[in-house]
Amino acid sequence: MEDEKILDLYFDRDEKAIHETDVKYGAHCRRIAYNILANHEDSEECVNDTYLGAWNAIPPTRPNSFIAFLSRITRNLSLKRLEYRSRDKRADSLLVSFEELEAVLSDDRFAPGVSDEDIGRLISRFLELQKEDARIVFVRRYFFFDSIHEIADRYRFSESKVKNLLLRTRNKLRDYLTKEGVAI
Repeated sequence: MEDEKILDLYFDRDEKAIHETDVKYGAHCRRIAYNILANHEDSEECVNDTYLGAWNAIPPTRPNSFIAFLSRITRNLSLKRLEYRSRDKRADSLLVSFEELEAVLSDDRFAPGVSDEDIGRLISRFLELQKEDARIVFVRRYFFFDSIHEIADRYRFSESKVKNLLLRTRNKLRDYLTKEGVAI
């Protein structure tokens, strides 16, 4: 079913909207949740919470990109669940992803007055300027938390190419943020 028709079901408050969402995007949402949580039960619970979040947000919200809307909800819920579940312990794959970006993204100590939303907008603008391969690999790694191996398999790249694309894109991002006035 097309996204517009699914959204119409939400606006009509028809519970079939949740079923159609699961049919079309359930596997995608489960993958995001599992990449973060590495636990099937917690992942399934986050996906169910994603559907509840979508049900509560639509209406009045009518997302331009339904898959991005669901991905964001799933990602945020999964990160909250991970934080709750393990407080001081993080999944190794997430630690690696965050550590890779640590040298690029500043925090409040280095960029006072620059909000997370501002940094998010700058990163979005930066990614729009990148070649498609670099943009896709960056998003798969740092938004969906795919492993380098998964990205390489999915796009038929060598793992070395994925690592190089990520390294070059992080370096370009650091330069871009510096040029935009965000001290690193």
